[in-house]
Amino acid sequence: MIIVTNRIKVKKGMGAAMAPRFTAPGPLDSSKGIVKVEVLLTQNLSDYDELSVNTYWETQEDFTYWRNSDAFAAAHKRPEPSSTEPPKESPILGSELITYEIAATKEIAK
Repeated sequence: MIIVTNRIKVKKGMGAAMAPRFTAPGPLDSSKGIVKVEVLLTQNLSDYDELSVNTYWETQEDFTYWRNSDAFAAAHKRPEPSSTEPPKESPILGSELITYEIAATKEIAK
């Protein structure tokens, strides 16, 4: 199993509002090999908010397939602005993709 983290810096005050978008129903739900999605909001940052969107995959190949799919492209496409409204500025300041292989785990039974 692998974990892919998309660490996203967003404008201050936007993190909590954006977090549910990453766990809303969508095409990722039926993607081969997806196990779960969790969104972490970094605490105690003063200049920006930071989300860590962790996706758990059975294999690297499953993630790569999703990343190269039309469904991924559609899910990440910015909406087209209407001709009567100016384009909206994105709250995203930057992002970094990090891949982890699970090397060890420990479940605590209570």
